[in-house]
Amino acid sequence: MKEEFIDAWKGFKAGVWQENIDVADFIKENYKEYKGDDSFLAPISSKTKKVWKECEKLLHKEAKAGLLDVELDAVSGITSFKPGYIDKKNEVVVGLQTDKPLKRIVNLYGGTRMADKALEAYNKKLNPTLEKHFKEFRKTHNDGVFDVYTPEIRRARKAGLLTGLPDAYGRGRIIGDYRRVALYGVDKLIEFKQKDYAKIDVSSEENIRLREEVAEQIKALNKLKEMAKSYGFDISKPATNAYEAV
Repeated sequence: MKEEFIDAWKGFKAGVWQENIDVADFIKENYKEYKGDDSFLAPISSKTKKVWKECEKLLHKEAKAGLLDVELDAVSGITSFKPGYIDKKNEVVVGLQTDKPLKRIVNLYGGTRMADKALEAYNKKLNPTLEKHFKEFRKTHNDGVFDVYTPEIRRARKAGLLTGLPDAYGRGRIIGDYRRVALYGVDKLIEFKQKDYAKIDVSSEENIRLREEVAEQIKALNKLKEMAKSYGFDISKPATNAYEAV
């Protein structure tokens, strides 16, 4: 793996991380403790000032209105939205959650009731066709959780004896380590995931589920590459400088 990434990895100390996907080993071999003060920091740039000025205008508008905008015809997803910018001419680091700044996403995967109540608070309603199809063909996290609750757990939950139950955590369950993308590039991550996938047999129900999960991870990595390409960036290969890494 070293030869094909020689330019991107130039200057870093060698280690196990060069043979396997191992961010922890890369950090261990290459980190340098800094004991100085903040004198190394550069002052705010003119571009940043201009971008932040636009942000302040938008935040002020949102504070007055409560909600600036929300997408009612699509749900959250890696490739659900076209590229979004705050001030494209002055932005160095690009990328928004949606196609417009402060345009909110509706996430139905955690549970439709929570999303409906949030929209209701702002007198908004999701596209009824989208909601109908989502409820009919997709099982949400909360649906799955409530299916496995016993009658005793449901009663204890309703009475307030149990708190912190998984039905209250319908978001943020998957945490992506995006340092891997900068260090190895998406194509190499997919290659290693495909090797993992090939090793998992179908001898048990647990393995079958694991194969499905790894297959979903590979699809997500391909979508991540597609999303970055829409902003004009090729993340299939490792970053060659700090700008590309960010």
